[in-house]
Amino acid sequence: MKNKIYKVGFLVLTTTLLQSCFVAKDYQRPEVKTDKLYRSELSTTDSLSMANLSWNKIFTDPVLQAYIQKGLSNNLDIRIAMQNLTAAEATMKQGKAGYFPTLSVSTDWTHQELSRNSQFGAIVRDRSVDQFQLAGSLSWEADIWGKIRSNKRGAQAAFLQTQAANQAIKTQLIASIAATYYQLVTIDEQIKIAENTLTNRDKSIETILALKKAGLVTEVGVKQTEAQKYATELIIADLKNSTLLLENTLCALLGQGPTSIERASFPNSQLNPEITVGVSSSLLRNRPDVIAAEYNLITNFEMTNVAKSSFYPSLKVTATGGLQSIDIQKWLSANSIFASVITGLTQPIFNQRQIKTRYEIAKVNQEKAYLQFEQSLLTAGKEVSDAMALYKNETYKISVREKQVEALTKAANYSDELLTYGLANYLEVLTSKNDALNAELNLVDNKYQQYKAIIQLYRALGGGWQ
Repeated sequence: MKNKIYKVGFLVLTTTLLQSCFVAKDYQRPEVKTDKLYRSELSTTDSLSMANLSWNKIFTDPVLQAYIQKGLSNNLDIRIAMQNLTAAEATMKQGKAGYFPTLSVSTDWTHQELSRNSQFGAIVRDRSVDQFQLAGSLSWEADIWGKIRSNKRGAQAAFLQTQAANQAIKTQLIASIAATYYQLVTIDEQIKIAENTLTNRDKSIETILALKKAGLVTEVGVKQTEAQKYATELIIADLKNSTLLLENTLCALLGQGPTSIERASFPNSQLNPEITVGVSSSLLRNRPDVIAAEYNLITNFEMTNVAKSSFYPSLKVTATGGLQSIDIQKWLSANSIFASVITGLTQPIFNQRQIKTRYEIAKVNQEKAYLQFEQSLLTAGKEVSDAMALYKNETYKISVREKQVEALTKAANYSDELLTYGLANYLEVLTSKNDALNAELNLVDNKYQQYKAIIQLYRALGGGWQ
């Protein structure tokens, strides 16, 4: 009995020592190019990026803040992502339990009728045999080559990848809610401008009718002025329809049915954060899709370790014990106790190339994951560059557009006076007023495009999920 105990103890000690002989490699981040992700004229040396700010520091409109908070709580994409996160957490817990042995307990009754002509049936008098058994089985595999460790790390990386994907959905949701909200506010302002213009068009019709009576213009001028009024009404109708569609879009983002959306006025919903891009490497820690891509690379790296360990022998220890008897009355006696311990190394030799195929596929998946990681960085750099370029362009256009609006507004006012004194024709007046209206509408749209660029830049830098 002592010899058996010594053998088991020696086996346990040996397997414990062998666990230090890992074949599995440790993950190291590959050399990725982060110094030239942005265009050279957009690069900055700011140590702090706007992406480090929480969303309520960027979007200060209290009405918008309430919508964002509601969207984060009710949006169906967010809720689906949370379920995925819960499932990934369960898988991670399973990976952590890989070092523990498996234990199962079973009880069974076996009844056997022996053939009279069989080997044992011809010997025994009673060919009806019953056997009662209560047994437990314990199985444990030594992690000699790091297979279990790699499985554990891969499961953890998969969980963190799902978590980062959840954060990416939050970032996109916040950006979508903010962009839709500001577009609604912008259209409200455009409707206000168009309605003020419509009031002026009604006055223009009165003026043109008076000039017709005075013989200064013809009926053509009257009809052209009326047509200009109708064109303004059509603009208002399209803008109000766009408002309805955008409200429906925002409601869907908030996880609710279509309804009217409360919002601030255009002058009270300014979005003017300090634009700082931050160093390029900050994308590695801020941008959720880049983070998720790297965790995907880690997962596939660990799966390659697992596939490689299958080439080496595995050491398993299986112990079985319990009570076994052909007489139910003696089932629980000491004489019914049985036990067995089986241990040994299993080295795969021929298995229809399955191990090699799994390893080759794992290597391909690892390389693909690396390329996806690199691609996510390039995509991030492009989106940052695009957003910065759009912001700069719209900021410049606003300064020019304001001068254009001022000039065209004065031109329209002057043309009205000149028409009254017969120094201008009605076509010049109509053209001046149309140009002034379009310039005002475009100015408001330029401001929205500037807001949109800020939102895109904030998302592109990885802000929003903090």
